[in-house]
Amino acid sequence: MDSRSVGVLLAGGVGQRVGRDTPKQLIEVAGKTILEHSMDVFEGAPEIDEIVVLMTPGYTDRVREIVGKGGYRKVSTIVEGGASRTESTWRALRELGPEECDVLLHDAVRPLVEPRIITECVKALETHSAVNVAIPSSDTVFVAVPGPGGEVIGEVLDRSRLRRSQTPQCFKLSVIRQAYERAFADPEFAGRPATDDCGVVLRYLPEVPIHVVRGSERNIKVTHPDDLRIAELLFRLADE
Repeated sequence: MDSRSVGVLLAGGVGQRVGRDTPKQLIEVAGKTILEHSMDVFEGAPEIDEIVVLMTPGYTDRVREIVGKGGYRKVSTIVEGGASRTESTWRALRELGPEECDVLLHDAVRPLVEPRIITECVKALETHSAVNVAIPSSDTVFVAVPGPGGEVIGEVLDRSRLRRSQTPQCFKLSVIRQAYERAFADPEFAGRPATDDCGVVLRYLPEVPIHVVRGSERNIKVTHPDDLRIAELLFRLADE
């Protein structure tokens, strides 16, 4: 039997950097909230069986209203997010129950994720236990070190080997759950948390290879005010 595939939309952040009072996932871009755009992609993906939404505390009723009006049949659960990215992910994993499944953890504020990426991630999970989406770095990246009067360049990294991580980040449920169980059992994890879910697996299950699926330059994360304008433009271009 094929494993069910669950898209988890992580929308638990407040989004202070975008400069709005409303959580950024509820800001409208191209006629819909950012969250709706993300739900549209997962709802329309034939590979996805179920959607779980992690939402900023105090806004779950608003999401239920959006889901009801939009007819999102695949949304099974709306959960309050935690105080951190890792806590929100853990809350989602607990909602999924004991049965093995494929889990695609996606930043809800990446509303331009392409269906092709979801298809390739689900396909990759047929032969891999952990999958990340990434694109090559087009910028030169260097390590800054303290110097006279401020920072100086300490080391220029080999750009040909560098990748910019995106989402979804995808796992067999048993794998990502075990990684988080080990993380929360580590007293040092709270003071040095991972910045994403692949980071948790890399640190606590280093024996599990993380396969890389090609991402997209369009799969931007809406973080700053300028990102809202870029996303609006990209949606307009897609409609032309």
